[in-house]
Amino acid sequence: MTPVQEKAQLKNVPALPDALTHSVAATELRPWGSFTILEEGPRYKIKRIEVKPGHRLSLQMHHHRSEHWIVVSGTARVICDEKVQMIYSNQSTYVPQGTQHRLENPGVIPLVLIEVQNGEYLGEDDIVRFQDDYARTDSNR
Repeated sequence: MTPVQEKAQLKNVPALPDALTHSVAATELRPWGSFTILEEGPRYKIKRIEVKPGHRLSLQMHHHRSEHWIVVSGTARVICDEKVQMIYSNQSTYVPQGTQHRLENPGVIPLVLIEVQNGEYLGEDDIVRFQDDYARTDSNR
């Protein structure tokens, strides 16, 4: 096929839907593990979160979003307001907007979960920290 024929053929290829052409963020490392943004759209964001054994995220709250956590592997200890619960593989929990919460990995293998955020604003700066094992402030992720 000549270059002219190839170019003509490309004109007939339909455009990919936006869902297939948008890029996703790279994995971001944190002292407790890492997260990767899998997909993001208006009012939602989907992350894959991995928490190292024996580590936990800060006790925190969000003004503008709620979160759903689905455990893929490992064991999660979840604190949501005063309620403490253990969540295992193929189980989930919901963290309402404005609720103090914390995610911990009490196990010996990495905790992997999918987080679905819903809300009017989904930026990483919508975190109010009440307690943090790594002495981070809101401006120091």
